[in-house]
Amino acid sequence: MTPAPIAVALDAPDLETAARWASLVTPHVSTVKVGLELYLRYGPDVIDSVRGASGVQIFLDLKLHDIPNTVAGATRAVARLKPSILTVHASGGPAMIRAAVDAAGPQTQIAAVTVLTSLSEADLAAIGLEGRPDDSVRRLAALAVGAGAQALVCSPREVAAVRAEVGLGITLITPGVRPAGADTQDQARVATPEDALVDGADLLVIGRPITGSSDPGAAAATIAAALRKVDVSRSAGAASHAR
Repeated sequence: MTPAPIAVALDAPDLETAARWASLVTPHVSTVKVGLELYLRYGPDVIDSVRGASGVQIFLDLKLHDIPNTVAGATRAVARLKPSILTVHASGGPAMIRAAVDAAGPQTQIAAVTVLTSLSEADLAAIGLEGRPDDSVRRLAALAVGAGAQALVCSPREVAAVRAEVGLGITLITPGVRPAGADTQDQARVATPEDALVDGADLLVIGRPITGSSDPGAAAATIAAALRKVDVSRSAGAASHAR
């Protein structure tokens, strides 16, 4: 059975827990996400530990944001670990994004983070980004794709607008995904996995609803099964429309 398009966020307190979570979810999901805290604590060793023998795709979520030369050097430093995806901040500008793309090599997609899912409209206004979050997201998305980014990170609330803005050739990654009834915690702009997929997301980032479960493998399997039903429905609808 094909793994579901889910990146499980391994925000674990230690390397052993992260590796255990990864081993439990990898039969059901395509990707595991290593964030800044885990990478800074354990360094490159964490990648081998969570990848294991499964060959699961690694989403290295470092959100690089610095001058172009520094970001290029940092990208080269981690590209040798062969992550499938590496994040940079779109707000770093086109030269920085292009530097990361050029330094990443063919095995790693550079994903530009548009607006963090923890930020509300009031938060954005406080830092000088007036207007609706989706306006800022679409503007940063277009900028990043123009600079060569192969993927974008946006909240599920904006994914349909971003898909319309950038077309079908760009991978859209959506954090802030919460199954119905789950606590939103520190996420301000959220949606269910099913809704995010229907709206055009390619990869759903899900953390605590899976890793906070008493059985992360079973939680991942349940969400994956629900997404397969959505995917079957979409495929059937497309085939019917084609006729």
